[in-house]
Amino acid sequence: MLDNTTRKRIDDCRDILVGKLPDPKSQIEQITIALIYKFMDDMDKESIDLGGTAKFFSADFEKFSWNNLFNAKVTATEMLSLYSEAIESMEKNPNIPQLFRDIFKNAYLPYRDPETLKLFLKSIGEFEYTHSEVLGDAFEYLLSIMGAQGDAGQFRTPRHIIDFIVEAVDPGKTDTILDPACGTAGFLISAFKRIKEKSTDAKSCVSTLTPDQRKKLIKNFIGYDISPDMVRLSLVNLYLHGFSDPHIFEYDTLTSVDRWNDSFDVVLANPPFMSPKGGIRPHKKFTVTSNRSEVLFVDYIAEHLNPNGRAGIIVPEGVIFQSGKAYKQLRKMLVDSYLYTVVSLPSGVFNPYSGVKTSILLMDKAIAKKSNKVLFVKIDNDGFNLGAQRNKIKGGQLGEAIEVLSHFKENIENGTDFENIKLAHAVEKTKIAENGEYNFSGERYKVIDIISTNYPIVELGDIFKLSSGNGLTSKNMISGKHPVYGGNGIAGWHAEYFIEQPTIVIGRVGAYCGSIHITKPFSWITDNGLYVTEFLKKDVNQFFLALMLKELNLNRFAKVGGQPSISQKLLRNKKFLYHPYPYKKR
Repeated sequence: MLDNTTRKRIDDCRDILVGKLPDPKSQIEQITIALIYKFMDDMDKESIDLGGTAKFFSADFEKFSWNNLFNAKVTATEMLSLYSEAIESMEKNPNIPQLFRDIFKNAYLPYRDPETLKLFLKSIGEFEYTHSEVLGDAFEYLLSIMGAQGDAGQFRTPRHIIDFIVEAVDPGKTDTILDPACGTAGFLISAFKRIKEKSTDAKSCVSTLTPDQRKKLIKNFIGYDISPDMVRLSLVNLYLHGFSDPHIFEYDTLTSVDRWNDSFDVVLANPPFMSPKGGIRPHKKFTVTSNRSEVLFVDYIAEHLNPNGRAGIIVPEGVIFQSGKAYKQLRKMLVDSYLYTVVSLPSGVFNPYSGVKTSILLMDKAIAKKSNKVLFVKIDNDGFNLGAQRNKIKGGQLGEAIEVLSHFKENIENGTDFENIKLAHAVEKTKIAENGEYNFSGERYKVIDIISTNYPIVELGDIFKLSSGNGLTSKNMISGKHPVYGGNGIAGWHAEYFIEQPTIVIGRVGAYCGSIHITKPFSWITDNGLYVTEFLKKDVNQFFLALMLKELNLNRFAKVGGQPSISQKLLRNKKFLYHPYPYKKR
């Protein structure tokens, strides 16, 4: 858990830099370089205190030591010149390990204000070198600040989603583990922590790993990334989490063949979803012919698993249902030899970075050979709301999903049938292959029981018509007693009312696509990303209708492309059990 003092120090460093470097990524790079610089000096001082000599800042590099930078005789301008020269030349320092040379590769100071640098380095000086979990958590917090989409379509993966995938795949202490698009190494660190936890005695809380096992364990973790900046950040992140010699390589997974023959026991990844204009130009070793990055990454992961290998990978919805030849070929290959579970995630999991809808593909070659079914798991609540802030909420289903996965695998081992539940249902592979589409949308394979009823079944278009919210923004809200509804519920209060009686609002587009709210009487609907229902029948039981709409889970019908969206036509055509019960005006 990150303590408040460390968090404040990081925030102070960013506040100092923001006037010269408004880009969060640039701020993080400068803090990263400065931290490693300070830690090298700390290690030199520790060595001297123990009767040794300085290692990192010695010979021609002695002049760059932390004490020399802050010598009372050194002016702010001289400090800037000295520090700038130091970080640009440090990769040539023969006295530092290759890890540190990689971190300082192509490093430079992007601003020339002496007073800003002096204040910044003074704040960095408050950190002290340690391999403690506190410092690792501090760096994780620093990396979480990168909220914008990367140039190659990268999104920061939420920590709880990473941990869920790692728990589902369950890497072991002898497994070789790869992340072929590692970013800041979040998956590798989560896997490392899980293995350490499993290798800790419950009573004594002492690790059961021998020094030799720990050394081999660290060597088993491999990461690739196309971005040198991401490589630098992941090297530091791993180093601060106990990896004395992390193995992260600047490598284009989709176009290079240098490491094609390497295979792994476990692969964990959230690869880039975006393909450049004109597509990827891959080499000819892939099984599936495509120029789409999401197709090629899934193909790469499947093909680089060892005979009993397993994987967890986040994919965009295109991989789930796109009808292009490459997509169908990929899905067929997965069903035939690799896939055992598809986990559908809510569309707001990547907020505030993106409202893109994603799923998780879980592969296990051994299970896939034994099973004639694929499990479909649908997560509606990942433990956080789907707004921009992603605040914690009750009712998270990830823990239950882990239990369901374990139960499904036990059924396969025992040769017994999996009993379908609301959260998950198993589908015969022959059913998935039936029309040649190999569609991974689990809802289409659900068997719906027809219940005998005295109430008529009608189309929603016969019950209401839809219009958009009126576009009132939060800036226009004034103090009042009438609620103003946005996509995530009540967003504020207004003095005048817009709708006299309660009604149902439906999320039309974006992160709230498919959300359902029943408004209070005398409300404003502020967001034009919402549909407002105007009832054509006066005897509609609105609360029953809202429950039915929630049960339909409308976001599964969303059109994906940019932001997910639901059309009026699609909603109007949905069938509904009509239960009359009019709203009575009080």
